[in-house]
Amino acid sequence: MTLTLSTISGSPRGWRVLLGMAFKGLTPEINELKLSEKEHKKEPFISLNPRGTVPTLECDGVVIRDSVAILAWLDRKFPEKPIFGERDEEAAQIWQTTMEVRQYIRQAAAGFLTPVFFGGASLDDKGTAVWDDLTAVAEVMQMEMCFLNDLLSDWRNFLSGATPSAADALAWPEIRLVQRASETKPDLGFAELANTLDHLEGWKQRIFECPGVKATMPGHW
Repeated sequence: MTLTLSTISGSPRGWRVLLGMAFKGLTPEINELKLSEKEHKKEPFISLNPRGTVPTLECDGVVIRDSVAILAWLDRKFPEKPIFGERDEEAAQIWQTTMEVRQYIRQAAAGFLTPVFFGGASLDDKGTAVWDDLTAVAEVMQMEMCFLNDLLSDWRNFLSGATPSAADALAWPEIRLVQRASETKPDLGFAELANTLDHLEGWKQRIFECPGVKATMPGHW
C-alpha cells in the first residue's frame, strides 16, 4: 500500500499531514509541486484535484483533498498510534482543539505571514496603514499563541495530553512559520511572537524531537 502525498514545501496544510504521518510512524511518497511554476494549478495535478489545492493524498484509488480529512482517514486506516484519541472524551477534546487551530490560529498566522513573506513588509511601512495592519495581526497572533500556551502545562506535554495528536499537527506548522518569519525579518521587531512563552517553547522542542519530524521540515530552511 503506497501513500502518495502531493504538497508544496512549506505549505502549512501539507505540513500538517506530514506531521500526522510522522506521529503515526507512516512514511509517504512525496510529490513535491513547485509553487514558483504553479504546478498545483496545472495538469496533471489539476485532474487529480480540480480545486488546485494542497495537500492531496492518494492511496489505492482513494483521493482525499483536505488536510484534516486526510488526517481523519489515516487514523481510521491505520489505527495504531491514534492522533484523534481512543476514548470519547479524549476525541472530543482533540477535535475541539484541532478545529479551533484550523479556524483561528490559521487565520491569525496567515494575516501575519502574508505581508511578511509575500507583501514585502519593511520598516519603511512604519507610520502607514500597512504597518498598522501588520501590528494588529501580530497582536492577534500573540493572543492565539497565548491560547496554546495556556493549554499546555508542566504536566501536559502536548496540546491534548501526553502524546502528540492532530491538534499538534495543525498548530506546530503555524507557530514554526511565524517563528521563521520573525527570524527572516528581525528588523521588523516581532521576535517576541516566537520566543516569549515558556510552555510553548518546550512544546515546540518536544514536537521537533518526535521521530520523523525533522524530515518534515521545509528543504529550503
